[in-house]
Amino acid sequence: MKLGILFLVFGYFLSQFYRSFLAVLTPVLSADLNATTADLSFASGIWFLTFAAMQIPVGWALDRFGPRVTSALMLAVGGGGGAVVFAMAQTPVMITVAMALFGVGGAPILMASYYIFARMYPHAMFATLGGAMIGFGSAGNLAGSAPLAWAVAAFGWRATMWGLAVAALLIAAALLAVLRDPPRTDDEAAAQGSVFSLFKDRNLLFIFPMMLVNYAAASGIRGLWAGPYLVDVFAMDSAGIGNVTLVMASAMAAGNFAYGPLERWVGSKKKVILTTNLIGAGLCLILWALPDTSWMLSAVLFTGIGFFGATYAVIIAHGQLFLPKHLTGRGITLLNLFGIGGVGLTQLATSAMAKTGTPEYAATPAFYSDLFLVFALFLLAGCLVYAFSTERPAT
Repeated sequence: MKLGILFLVFGYFLSQFYRSFLAVLTPVLSADLNATTADLSFASGIWFLTFAAMQIPVGWALDRFGPRVTSALMLAVGGGGGAVVFAMAQTPVMITVAMALFGVGGAPILMASYYIFARMYPHAMFATLGGAMIGFGSAGNLAGSAPLAWAVAAFGWRATMWGLAVAALLIAAALLAVLRDPPRTDDEAAAQGSVFSLFKDRNLLFIFPMMLVNYAAASGIRGLWAGPYLVDVFAMDSAGIGNVTLVMASAMAAGNFAYGPLERWVGSKKKVILTTNLIGAGLCLILWALPDTSWMLSAVLFTGIGFFGATYAVIIAHGQLFLPKHLTGRGITLLNLFGIGGVGLTQLATSAMAKTGTPEYAATPAFYSDLFLVFALFLLAGCLVYAFSTERPAT
């Protein structure tokens, strides 16, 4: 099982890479394909919406077929096929198609590992294991920054994508060969229930909004807007963008390792989640007020947003407390749907913001100030609802 989880980490590496690498490719895709910032924002949003749309089918597949076949098949088709389409792209539309396929390929990977953690390990370890999975997998986030900029400079972006296609297919084959499904009991096999029954649980209704907003600012900035912002406001080149996003990605990875042990030490998932996300909202508000003071200040604030926005695994662990065992797969993927769907919705909304104004406005500090305000208000709204959530099930 440990070897299988290792290859899930490798798969999640690719998933993290695919969701965040467009920021670094902004200059070359603009030059080679005439892709605009709005085009790339839309493509990034499609990744997240496709990923989110696949969560309910993935949850059903995990409960029905197990994580081995589900993760291997979807990674091969989406992760490998998407890289092939991206490498052959001639228009921004093909980039969007490739990003949709990447969303399909990445959809089951983290959820397969969470399914295994929920079924085979004590709940007290869930946030730590889940955070570690994200933390190790976040090396893909790191690879999508300065290392990607180096690879593109050395080999070209098309050759780099062909290499990623091969890597995705090899990882998928390894998952099929070595990953093992958790055992199921006869009682679970006979249990009936629908994912929609989870919406009847009042406890989950206060957790879903926090999932919706938690990842939006950190992922939106790291995965897309950091690149255009640093180019438009500070005239930064690809290498500089890669360095700034590398530091932000490192902070996101560090946060994922930190919050599982922290919530066990504090004794409250809710306090950790609420405090960190309020701090993240505050940092977005500073960027709203000071969008063009200096690239160094912005880089520090990006780093803070990445670190304090890394409570995803703790929120999943909070929600998992209220899930029936026979709905484990569908329950954790439903929570993930809110998390990734929130990013997709904000990416599409910010893409619409860029298209609504004049092209000149979309490249000004005023536009980015408005952008950071949207992220801040989104986080604050989720925190407001989550403040009324229940810490744990009644005993």
